[in-house]
Amino acid sequence: MPRNPKSNEEKMDRMLNGWETLRPDKSFGGMTLAQFKAVVAPSKAARARIADLDDQRMEAVAEREKADEVFLAKAQQVVNGVLADPEEGPDSPLYESFGYTPDRDRESGLTRKSSKKKPTE
Repeated sequence: MPRNPKSNEEKMDRMLNGWETLRPDKSFGGMTLAQFKAVVAPSKAARARIADLDDQRMEAVAEREKADEVFLAKAQQVVNGVLADPEEGPDSPLYESFGYTPDRDRESGLTRKSSKKKPTE
């Protein structure tokens, strides 16, 4: 018997549909169709709850992304304000505390390749 949620759901639906369509008034395994539906109901309810939570999560992720866009724009304004402030600027501890590299710690970027040739063996 398959034990993954999707297969189980498909099996529930097939059994309920077949029983309702072909033999709704007959009992099987000591259960009526109504009793079997009562057995299936908690599983269906849990699946509906999971689907609802998935929708809520997707909505929350979208809200987070929108809020992050607003934050990033405002954060850039603050950083620009720190850079432009005559008492702070690009070498300030505040700028560094924001996670940026102050000018004093930046590498020049200049590299010179050695003109010496390696001896051949």
